[in-house]
Amino acid sequence: MRLSEEVAEALRAGRPVVALESTLVAQGLPWPENWETARRAEAAVRAAGAVPATVAVVEGRPTVGLGPAELEAVARSGTYGKVGRRELAWAVGGRRNAATTVSATLYLARRSGVTVMATGGLGGVHRDAAASHDVSADLDELARADGCLVVCSGVKSILDVGGTLERLETLGVAVAAYRTHGWPGFLSVESGWEVEARWETPAEVAGWVAAHRWLGLPGALVLGQAVAEGVGVPREELDAVIEEAQERARGEKVKGKAVTPFLLKVIREATAGRSLKANEELIVANAGLAGEVAVALKAVEADLVG
Repeated sequence: MRLSEEVAEALRAGRPVVALESTLVAQGLPWPENWETARRAEAAVRAAGAVPATVAVVEGRPTVGLGPAELEAVARSGTYGKVGRRELAWAVGGRRNAATTVSATLYLARRSGVTVMATGGLGGVHRDAAASHDVSADLDELARADGCLVVCSGVKSILDVGGTLERLETLGVAVAAYRTHGWPGFLSVESGWEVEARWETPAEVAGWVAAHRWLGLPGALVLGQAVAEGVGVPREELDAVIEEAQERARGEKVKGKAVTPFLLKVIREATAGRSLKANEELIVANAGLAGEVAVALKAVEADLVG
């Protein structure tokens, strides 16, 4: 495990750190938007008063806190693999370059002592899961990541949102929405589903996380923040595009890890780039909110110690 000097020093000093995943840089967005968005996300964390730690496997070494040149390499190369928690040993043992999904990022982050993370959309239960049994490892890792907070904009639009929320409940993963009761729809403002817990400020979110930890409750906490009004794609329009994209994926026999990048690419083309803009903006906004919560959480922890 390699921590950047900045991240290592921040952890030693007890300063807030936010983990950021790298698959959205390597596979989720095209060049150069991916690099620009990654830099903006890190800047948003810094503006909130926290230290960003983008995670990836670099030449077989799990790295928490990519340097500028490493971040650009992930964005530009086109050769970085995509690994979840299950494939981490494959990437490390084979000395490979690999971008980390939510499950792998969260695993490596908490192993290094980073307990707050930001991403775009979570993985979850696929719409055809009854037949394919396709459920993202993100959910299982969330169930294991006791006391960690993940800020997102819901689950990816191509998934079964209701099924994913039910699965999170079964796993005991705490879920809340930020400044709304409507669960975010990733590229759309709303998903059509609601959650009971709602928080209005980073300080309230920090109190929620601190209480979860104090009670010794298992599992992670997930905070959903909707994409900004006027930026997201209307849900009805997006649903129609997703149906067409999935039909195309089935016709072209796209399977496994290639499905999500393929569908997002088709959706981006069908929405004339509006989904790309929405994805970029929500990634940056979630990073900023995670930074604010990480700072507020340090203040809550200091009060508890005092």
